[in-house]
Amino acid sequence: MIENAFKHRQSDLQVQGAGVVIKILSDDNYGSRHQRFVLRLDSGHTLLIAHNIDVEPRLEPLHLNDKVAFCGEYEWTEKGGVLHWTHPDPSGTHPDGWVRKD
Repeated sequence: MIENAFKHRQSDLQVQGAGVVIKILSDDNYGSRHQRFVLRLDSGHTLLIAHNIDVEPRLEPLHLNDKVAFCGEYEWTEKGGVLHWTHPDPSGTHPDGWVRKD
């Protein structure tokens, strides 16, 4: 589903899947804070995870080659896309997401 969304430049899609951590990035500390890392999916597609650590605890410990499962909202980018909303919605108006090490 993510590969198809990327191909067709779709966004705002609730998706679920898993991948292997290939890069750990610094936290995004502007506005809501996000833990950021890149997964390689079984298809070879890469996906940036932006996990809101103001709402949910960070995924720790996190290492290269860890398997991570996810559910969240996909947003198209030229580099493969970003997954966010990997947490419950405090206001209850958006589908809940999650992220966990497998």
